[in-house]
Amino acid sequence: MEKLTYQEEEVMRFIWKLEPCFTKDVVGCYDKPVPPYTTVASIINNLKRKGYLKAERFGNTYRYTSMVGQEEYTKKSVNNLVRNYFANSYKDMVSFFAKEQKISKDDLNEIIDLIEKDK
Repeated sequence: MEKLTYQEEEVMRFIWKLEPCFTKDVVGCYDKPVPPYTTVASIINNLKRKGYLKAERFGNTYRYTSMVGQEEYTKKSVNNLVRNYFANSYKDMVSFFAKEQKISKDDLNEIIDLIEKDK
């Protein structure tokens, strides 16, 4: 799975929320200032080229659906994050967020409860 740029990820989030959808639907998801239609169309074409989207022709336009699910993409992205920034250690990642106060003790206890329930 090829890595996506920030703009491509943003468009994919819109498409996952809307799908199936047209380019004009994606453009409508942006806050102001809205990027030009042609810019969004170009990003969508890149996503199609990378294998993230498939297009179905409707008259003179295309309707897009994802070929990579949001959960699958998220899992791959998190795995890459852990491998590249935390030496492949999820423990180090959680420790980092705890030290940065991005995760509370209550959150950690909830995570522990989830782990214990899955055993």
